[in-house]
Amino acid sequence: MGILSALKGLFSGGEAAPAKTEEAIEYNGYQIVPAPMQDGGQFRVAATITLGEGEEQKMHKFIRSDLMPNRDECIEITIRKAKLTIDQLGKNLFN
Repeated sequence: MGILSALKGLFSGGEAAPAKTEEAIEYNGYQIVPAPMQDGGQFRVAATITLGEGEEQKMHKFIRSDLMPNRDECIEITIRKAKLTIDQLGKNLFN
């Protein structure tokens, strides 16, 4: 894959495809649902973070540039990064 093809894939979202999502993990009242995305034989860090329920529920989806060689490692890194994001931003995550 050439450099231009790689850049096109990053910005167009052409190659990344969502894989099956995992079970939600509770962390400090937030729910983290890892959703690693297959991308060129690797897995991209992605997840949904939610807080609250029903009409009061707030949701934030994130997709990182990080690529991991296998799904399990990707899920582990995703959870770690989601927890760090929650610790750093708290409820401001949803602004």
